[in-house]
Amino acid sequence: MGFRGIITAAVVTSVAAAAASALRKGRPAGASAQGFRARLREDLDTVKRRDPAAQSDFVTVLSYPGMHAIWAYRGLHRLWAVPGGRVPARLGSQLVRAVTGVEIHPGATIGRRFFIDHADGIVVGETAEIGDDVMLYHQVTLGGTSMAKVKRHPTVGDDVLIGAGAKVLGPVTIGAGASVGANAVVIKDVPADAIAVGIPAVIKHPHGVAEPHGGKWELTDPAIWI
Repeated sequence: MGFRGIITAAVVTSVAAAAASALRKGRPAGASAQGFRARLREDLDTVKRRDPAAQSDFVTVLSYPGMHAIWAYRGLHRLWAVPGGRVPARLGSQLVRAVTGVEIHPGATIGRRFFIDHADGIVVGETAEIGDDVMLYHQVTLGGTSMAKVKRHPTVGDDVLIGAGAKVLGPVTIGAGASVGANAVVIKDVPADAIAVGIPAVIKHPHGVAEPHGGKWELTDPAIWI
């Protein structure tokens, strides 16, 4: 398991315990446990679909920092919504960052089956919104360009893939089914089912392809991986 894995497990456990304590009132224990097991199963199945290197659920639970960061985020996000919980949630997110290399602000909104592959150097800002079935590679930033306390981070639609090193900046929208190439810098909206590549990113629409990654993350444009 290793020292890092032990620390990560401890962080995730403590965050989950804090959030559960804050939200325990009025929630049936049996329903909560059942929901937790179903969500964990969904997460593990997502890893198997997205990462061909995934060997087993046991290895995933112990050695995938991207999943550790996502699990911790969920607890911190709930804590963020509790009166008086914002300071401990923010401090907790920094602890998770130190352990996993992934910084997800607890105020961000993230959908289901979210996956971070080769997690390291990920930054997701406070007002970012991420839909379902989204996949990020390492060094992705969903950052802001404004100092005002407004919606200043990206909105990412369902079924989006963002390649390694890409920077999506400001309150732009990445449409459902779109893909952002590795190291691209996106400062304008990306239409649904399009591919954005380059600095600054330009939009490509693959001919005869309804979804650039075919729903299986197999992208048609080699620039995605450059």
